Amino acid sequence: MLDDFMTRATLAGVGVAFAAAPLGCFVVWRRMAYFGDATAHAAILGVALSLTFQMSIFTGVLAVALIMALTVTLLAGRGYAMDTLLGVLAHSALAFGLVAVSFLSGVRIDLMAYLFGDILAVSRADLAVIWGGATLVMALIAWRWSQLLTATLNEELAYASGFDPKREQLILTLALAVTVAVAIKVVGVLLIAAMLIIPAAAARSLARSPETMALAAAAIGAFSAVAGLRSAYVFDTPAGPSIVCVAAILFAFFSLIGWQTQRED
Repeated sequence: MLDDFMTRATLAGVGVAFAAAPLGCFVVWRRMAYFGDATAHAAILGVALSLTFQMSIFTGVLAVALIMALTVTLLAGRGYAMDTLLGVLAHSALAFGLVAVSFLSGVRIDLMAYLFGDILAVSRADLAVIWGGATLVMALIAWRWSQLLTATLNEELAYASGFDPKREQLILTLALAVTVAVAIKVVGVLLIAAMLIIPAAAARSLARSPETMALAAAAIGAFSAVAGLRSAYVFDTPAGPSIVCVAAILFAFFSLIGWQTQRED
């Protein structure tokens, strides 16, 4: 079954959706959209370092994404507005990454594949990495769900409950770095943030509780991956952007339904 490239691509897209969509709920609740962008943009620098030191792309991207996420966490509240800090770090990391790639001599690199993804070229080894990372992220979120949710809703309540909300922030940071590392092959650096945010935003108008929102986001993300790949095959369009387009259409559709329901109420 895994000999078929479309089967591997579909499984990769669904794996990324299962990791990114529930994590995206916390990104939406915490208003951290730019945080995901900054971490994703740092991935190009991770690619350059991986190729320079001849190590796994996943390892390099994970390390740099984690360093970027930790840097943002540590610098937050040190005299810079969060949106300004994230804007500087996101675009700086992307620029340094692109410049670093240009210095690589004797290495052939398809930069577009890392910017926009190359899901149709996913191998069995890539699939194992994607599902391994996705399983880790899902297990981490399930394990710390109530603590993460409490820290997101009210930091004082988190302290009163006996745990440190900053530690929960670091757990989210780790999960985000792993998600970026596994998603770069599927949707690329420029579209990772979209897969984090759009399914979660689409699920928001459907959900009656945080748990149902996370489940709905995962379902919307998985459907977007399957339908986007099918659309790319039929219309001969780029696979990664097609997946994001389907997610955006679902967001618009569910937002209209939610708006209509509110009017009737």
